[in-house]
Amino acid sequence: RLCGPGRVELAGSGESSNFFTMGYAGYAPGNKVADKLTPLEQALRALPLAQAMETLELIDKLTRNVVRNPTEEKFRRVKLSNPKIAAAITDVPFAVDVMKEMGWVEENNGDSAELALPAGVKLLHEKEVIAIIDAKDHFKKEAEVQKRREVMARKEVDPEKEALRKQLEADRKEKDAEGPVTKSSVAKHLGGGANIMTAGDLGIGKGSGG
Repeated sequence: RLCGPGRVELAGSGESSNFFTMGYAGYAPGNKVADKLTPLEQALRALPLAQAMETLELIDKLTRNVVRNPTEEKFRRVKLSNPKIAAAITDVPFAVDVMKEMGWVEENNGDSAELALPAGVKLLHEKEVIAIIDAKDHFKKEAEVQKRREVMARKEVDPEKEALRKQLEADRKEKDAEGPVTKSSVAKHLGGGANIMTAGDLGIGKGSGG
């Protein structure tokens, strides 16, 4: 029974427990409602499905580098013109927005643009890395849903193809009803053959001296 805000008493035990610690108040971890997502989680889920996993893998690597080496300057700068960075982040819609949501800022150094992480910004495993992991799980499920949709789309009947299939089936049944043309039926139709008795076999038409 309830025994105060957020607490319940276990039946027969006289003990109370905070039910918010029991299964996150009834909600399973990872099943967040869309309107409960943080700005970072929303930005991560805005990535295009076709490129999301590749982008998330690279962002995950960049983020973990900073988490493990927070004062290492080389990990706090990302050159957007780098081919690998360009393929997975720069040229992918909303990917740069994800980086900026994490605290990265865009800078122009001469002819090339970079993302830099200010000294005062600290990336955390329990925040940024976990958000990336959740996003990976989200897109894995989305990919499975998309695959099922494509399979169902291929199974949908095309009216023209179905009409043609029925016509071919009708033609086949009509041909089967006529019966197959066999060798025996051809032999009877043509006549003659080893088993056919001729007039000569009966002696008709032969001379008595022959």
